[in-house]
Amino acid sequence: MPIPMRGRVRGSRRSTFDVRRTALGFVLLAVLVCGVGLTLRTALASAERHPVPAAAVLVVLVTGAVAVLRRRRNRRAAARGAVAAVETAYEVVDAALAEPAPAEPAPAYEPAPSAYEPAPPAYEPAPPAAGPAAPEPVDWEAMDPYDFEEAVAALCRRDGCPDAEVVGGAGDLGADVVATTPDGRRLVVQCKRYTAENKVGSQDLQRFGGTCYAVHGASTAVVVTTSTFTEPALEYAAQCGIVCVDLAGLTAWGEDGAPLPWHTRPAALPVEG
Repeated sequence: MPIPMRGRVRGSRRSTFDVRRTALGFVLLAVLVCGVGLTLRTALASAERHPVPAAAVLVVLVTGAVAVLRRRRNRRAAARGAVAAVETAYEVVDAALAEPAPAEPAPAYEPAPSAYEPAPPAYEPAPPAAGPAAPEPVDWEAMDPYDFEEAVAALCRRDGCPDAEVVGGAGDLGADVVATTPDGRRLVVQCKRYTAENKVGSQDLQRFGGTCYAVHGASTAVVVTTSTFTEPALEYAAQCGIVCVDLAGLTAWGEDGAPLPWHTRPAALPVEG
């Protein structure tokens, strides 16, 4: 029994694989990819300098790519690619238009602390030594007779007669203060606490002159008063070698402004008429 043979269907062709066409297609695809990448890179670099023109060019490229992709059979892939391209374009434009962040100000210059500290002066002049305080003025006229004798004895002790003492009183025979001078002489002093109107006269000097040498054994006789001396009294004192110290001389003696009475001659004292 004969086997029926299926007739060959006309119109159906089986496509044959062509190596040259396939290789050429891959080469064109590689060129396209490189061109697209180079274009995008150039567009990104230009977008940083000129954002608006670069964005326009990028939109045109994206639109062309979308048109090409629409021709393909797979429209979903084309749509996804178009959306991704548009989003990339927007990101590039936003990055180009974004304001640059303000630069942080440079820190102000602060000089480093100096390690050098000035050394204290090696020599500091000592403050001047205070000299002896000037004696305070004494109101001799305000003293009573006993205080006056004690003040004169204190002057003698101050000026080198440590044994000066008051011996005046009833029956003193004209000696109120006795002492020993630094050179060993016996000093006898009579104190006359008189007012300014009551001067020491010659009779006072004669009474003292009659006892100071003969009775008290004076080597130096001195009469001190808060008043002054009459001229006859000074003449008698000069004849007998009695030193007379009036108020002015007493004040100078107390302030260390006059020679000591036992170093003074009677003729050196001022004479008041």
